[in-house]
Amino acid sequence: MDGEEDTVRALPHGARAYVLCAVLAGAYCAAPAVRPGAAVPWATTALLAAVHAVGSRVRGRWPEWCSPVLLAGAFLLPPAAAALVAVPGALLARVERPPAGTRRAWRAARLSLAVWAASCAFAALDGPGALGALWALGDAAQAPAGQAPSGATGAPGFPYALAAAVAAALVLGLTATALEGGVLVTADRQSPRAAWWGRLPGSLAPYLVHGPAGLAMAVLWRSPYGPAAALLVLLPMYVCACGFVLYRRESAAHQATIRALVQAVDIKDRYTRGHSERVGRASAMIARELGMSGDRLEAVRIAGILHDVGKLGVPTRLLRKNGPLTPDERRVIELHPEYGDEMVRGIGFLGEARAAILHHHERLDGSGYPYGLAGAQIPEFARVVAVADAFDAMTSTRTYSRARPVPTAVEELRRCAGSQFDPRMVRALTRALDRHGWHAAVTADAPEERGNVPPGADLVPPLVRAGAPDALDTPGAGTPGGAP
Repeated sequence: MDGEEDTVRALPHGARAYVLCAVLAGAYCAAPAVRPGAAVPWATTALLAAVHAVGSRVRGRWPEWCSPVLLAGAFLLPPAAAALVAVPGALLARVERPPAGTRRAWRAARLSLAVWAASCAFAALDGPGALGALWALGDAAQAPAGQAPSGATGAPGFPYALAAAVAAALVLGLTATALEGGVLVTADRQSPRAAWWGRLPGSLAPYLVHGPAGLAMAVLWRSPYGPAAALLVLLPMYVCACGFVLYRRESAAHQATIRALVQAVDIKDRYTRGHSERVGRASAMIARELGMSGDRLEAVRIAGILHDVGKLGVPTRLLRKNGPLTPDERRVIELHPEYGDEMVRGIGFLGEARAAILHHHERLDGSGYPYGLAGAQIPEFARVVAVADAFDAMTSTRTYSRARPVPTAVEELRRCAGSQFDPRMVRALTRALDRHGWHAAVTADAPEERGNVPPGADLVPPLVRAGAPDALDTPGAGTPGGAP
């Protein structure tokens, strides 16, 4: 729920009207709490609002680890009062970019409406009755021996309260995401599909944890130990949130390192610009067909992107030479896998990707380089990248060859399967292309390069480039005759 920092900029009129409507709706939902005679537990409301405000200042924007505070307010308070819990924190949180007033008003309205909706959902599911039963059980545990427990006999207990809490938490996330999607559509001109459906799955998942944490706070709040015990629930949430933030920063640093290396290769070998990203995407497509997922899938993608990083150690005049290479020049270029391995040796997060950088020019029959490995001696990642590398080389226009159609390139890969390429990798690429097609226009951060290729995408040949041959990537290029 902190994506608004990247969505509200210089607002167009439609977006300003949308934010104004959200502010008015939030005020309308909270208005019953401030009417004369409203039965609002102001002490609880003020304390929860203060805790949320402190958390917002600590994190600098609306913090995920404070979500249980809002949910506890939704469980403990009437909907109108619960909507007020988020307002001080939203108004006091740091704003990194202008317009600060509009951003704060939008954040306050968005969170107020989300908490109000969650509180209404909890009430509709008789969550307060389930909480009352839990508090009655606590009172019974503290009652003298032989005294009958007070409370709502026969009321739903903990399982029902937990289900209602998770449902309310999901409503909170759904409302906040839906409102944010409206800003993305009106301010950033994103399509409704990208603004809403593309964000829902990932944004709702954390609330499966936030719901039980908010319920624990609500139960402890009215326990004999009081609010102080309830606030202890935030400690593990804060630790987890800090760990997640560190993970995201580390991941961003990894991606920045990869981009810098790829950009350096592209600057030096401008005639194959975009090749690295396309090989990374094709490698991910193959890996996905092989059943890889998670960290291994990402490692294969990185291996494909960085497979030619060793070209930074090759003289630029050879990379940009017009015409065929001499045997001596070819031997120099054939050192680029070893150069690449040396360059990335100290980058620990690459893992198996290093093996692909070093061995992606090995051939199944042992005639490749740099070490002449054969068959299963060649690491799996290297066999994946070899097929992806050759496929993109054949379907890209170079000075020495025009781009081949995808079916022709696939047929060439099949012809060389068993001698140059692993047949299993060739079959995997063929299945992926049949399912998704091939879209060559990608950038370093494009979703396509991670294997998410839009179904039915057609081959888009890159622009014709003048420059040095890179026939080392194509089937049959190990001989003076070049690619067949």
